[in-house]
Amino acid sequence: MKFKLALVAAAIMSCGVANSAEPTNQELLDLIKKQQQELKELRESVEETDKKSEQTIKAVEANMSASNTSNVSLGGYGELHYNNIEDNESIDFHRFVLFMGYEYSDDIRFFSELEVEHSLAGDGKPGEVELEQAYVEIDLNDSTSVKSGLFLVPVGILNETHEPPTFYGVERNPIEGKIIPSTWWEAGALINHKFADGVSFDFAINSGLEVPNDAGVYDFNIRSGRQKVAKANADSLAYTARLKYTAVPGLELAASVQHQTDLTQGVLNADANLYTAHAIYNTGGFGLRALYANWSIDSAEAEATGQDKQDGFFVEPSYRFTDKFGIFARYSEWDNQAGDSFDTTMEQTNVGFNYWPHEDVVFKFDLESRSGAQDGDGFNLGVGYQF
Repeated sequence: MKFKLALVAAAIMSCGVANSAEPTNQELLDLIKKQQQELKELRESVEETDKKSEQTIKAVEANMSASNTSNVSLGGYGELHYNNIEDNESIDFHRFVLFMGYEYSDDIRFFSELEVEHSLAGDGKPGEVELEQAYVEIDLNDSTSVKSGLFLVPVGILNETHEPPTFYGVERNPIEGKIIPSTWWEAGALINHKFADGVSFDFAINSGLEVPNDAGVYDFNIRSGRQKVAKANADSLAYTARLKYTAVPGLELAASVQHQTDLTQGVLNADANLYTAHAIYNTGGFGLRALYANWSIDSAEAEATGQDKQDGFFVEPSYRFTDKFGIFARYSEWDNQAGDSFDTTMEQTNVGFNYWPHEDVVFKFDLESRSGAQDGDGFNLGVGYQF
């Protein structure tokens, strides 16, 4: 301590204060204590500044992370079916689907859908892993948007909206399977324009079907023609247009047409047109769905087997007593060989109910009766969800 005091005294004297009185030891001690206190306060101030800076950085990083996360959307749906038709019993987790989207800005977004069908995929397995949607959508203005990539074809009722809680019946209606090959996706570009008073128009240029044409049992089978954008043959593109009217609350009217110059992708020159029209009406608890679809194929090979014309329709009235319970009846009729003189018409009737314990969860039951080549009676049970 005395050594430190001597140093301080020497420093003071070296400043040229020769005429002033020498400070006492007590004054020197007070000066040192004051300097030590100032150093302590300065050190605490620096530490507090560092702490606040670190907190600020963490807050900014958290805010940036939250902002990026809020741009991401996740969802999905799934359905389990038990079918018992003419003692042919099966249980199947038919679909497990995950959605993922990202909002780049208010005008640009990405959406995708990945599906596992029948639980198990691979060589010799019953299921598939499928990319059903993957597109970028851009809003050109408040009325017009464009999407490009892999998207659902704008036809029918269920092709674009088919989550289990949104429709009656364990299985989807057969028309949107046998005539409209739902779920049906293609690759290309689509423009949507919304007019005033609930009128909208879609037009797409997209990849097309490639139906079997080797004189086999599946010749000109529309559903078997889906290429699913998996190294798809693009020799013949398709052009799809839809007009939709939704100006009246509870009412939807829509009509679609698709043209493809060759359903066989350059093998037989089979020009084809698909025409669809549907109506959906809901008022109070009452609901009604109806759809008609028709293929017209200009090909001598298709005409020889009556497959140049394939059509079908269904009508489905329903009544929802509460938010949780509703009943329905559906009559479907279709013919994949309507161009011949033989009676190849198929008929199917389903009657049953849906129970929604939550708006996004549904339990289903229906009785089913078939006539035609797939004649049989039975029932179906199912559970489905979406999120």
